[in-house]
Amino acid sequence: MRTHDLGLLWLRVLMGSGIAWHGYQKVFEGHVKMLAQGVAAWGVPMPEVFAWAAALSEFVGGICVALGLGTRYAAGLIFITMTVAAFKAHAADPLQTKELALAYWTMSGALMLLGGGAYSLDARLGGSKRR
Repeated sequence: MRTHDLGLLWLRVLMGSGIAWHGYQKVFEGHVKMLAQGVAAWGVPMPEVFAWAAALSEFVGGICVALGLGTRYAAGLIFITMTVAAFKAHAADPLQTKELALAYWTMSGALMLLGGGAYSLDARLGGSKRR
């Protein structure tokens, strides 16, 4: 086993399951409505669509990242969502408030660049030429 690929597995599973939990809360526990209200306050058209896109990028994207399925794409969607969360939604907040969004932003950016590694469904299915 290569330590590089074990590190990517560790990062994928922990980051993916963590962000998927946040998405789960938005999708299944009604938090997406609160998110849509915040998006509407920014003047974004169709705030419900954007709120659902963010929630699903966290939930479905997190599951995909954890499994290593479409890792770069799923991590890219999470990266976009966390960019908005950290630099728009929490822009004026103290670091302690936005540090989780920044952590997910950093981890998703790394996975977007590195891919899922050898121990991913991407590698098993032959979808990832570069590991």
